Amino acid sequence: MVEEVQKHSVHTLVFRSLKRTHDMFVADNGKPVPLDEESHKRKMAIKLRNEYGPVLHMPSSKENFKEKGPQNASDSYGHKQYPANQGQEVEYLVTGTHPYPPGPGVALTADTKIQRMPSESAAQSLAVALPPSQARVDANRSAPAGGEFRHSGASERSQPAGMTSVVMEGGNAKNSALMAKKAPTMPKPQWHPPWKLYRVISGHLGWVRCIAVEPGNQWFVTGSADRTIKIWDLASGKLKLSLTGHISTVRGVIVSTRSPYLFSCGEDKQVKCWDLEYNKVIRHYHGHLSAVYGLDLHPTIDVLVTCSRDSTARIWDVRTKASVHTLSGHTNAVATVRCQAAEPQIITG
Repeated sequence: MVEEVQKHSVHTLVFRSLKRTHDMFVADNGKPVPLDEESHKRKMAIKLRNEYGPVLHMPSSKENFKEKGPQNASDSYGHKQYPANQGQEVEYLVTGTHPYPPGPGVALTADTKIQRMPSESAAQSLAVALPPSQARVDANRSAPAGGEFRHSGASERSQPAGMTSVVMEGGNAKNSALMAKKAPTMPKPQWHPPWKLYRVISGHLGWVRCIAVEPGNQWFVTGSADRTIKIWDLASGKLKLSLTGHISTVRGVIVSTRSPYLFSCGEDKQVKCWDLEYNKVIRHYHGHLSAVYGLDLHPTIDVLVTCSRDSTARIWDVRTKASVHTLSGHTNAVATVRCQAAEPQIITG
């Protein structure tokens, strides 16, 4: 009687085959392949020649170099050294010494420069220390310390990428060391004691979506998803006032520095101006076709800028409520807007 062969799907068969293979080789996973000494030496020799070729013939110290003389110098791999340099003057330029700030928007001061501009003598000591011709060595012995030879672009050709050669002076001997160029790093922030939570202020029934502090530093204002605007005492954290008027989430609040007005905007497409002497809405700014996500007042001109989900930002005259400009160009919701006083500019994001 012929036994019936059980049929499996291709997926099951492939999975089983994979499992078998895995079980067969999984025991070797933790065992690294033994290192072949000969091939490792050869690999390192090739790497050395490729990456450090132009500087392999640099002497370990100037004194040794003078004793040997440049004509018979050779590296540890037996290569004849710098035949191209014989009888000609080679000059090098110090590159990569321009100061730059640690981050965008940081002014260049004595403290924020990561790399300082070298003085004339520092530039001389930073110069690439490739051995030149005998005539050049003799000239260097008699030349004053300030003398400097430059040839634009030569150092780029003579040095491998990411490497810089530095001459370090110690006593009378000058040692030339090959150092990997450090990538620019983020500056370490100044340490301060950990912040302590001072006070938790509660009162809103929904997410708090925006906050603004009054210029006199006496109180601050918050807007929330519970459709209210609340004004709190800054020192005590006590609630001074609740303003109602929006019919959806309040997304932006700002207090004017030039007049006793508070401006608010929300997802109900409304932009309101509140008079803080009467705690009433005195102006509405109509025009946005969708939720208004953010607003800002210009520091020097009496204009209000709002941005919305309708992909536009609008500029309003605070007094006349007129829409002065509509800034288009975004293809999706504009979430934030900021004004700056210099050359009245508006930044939207």
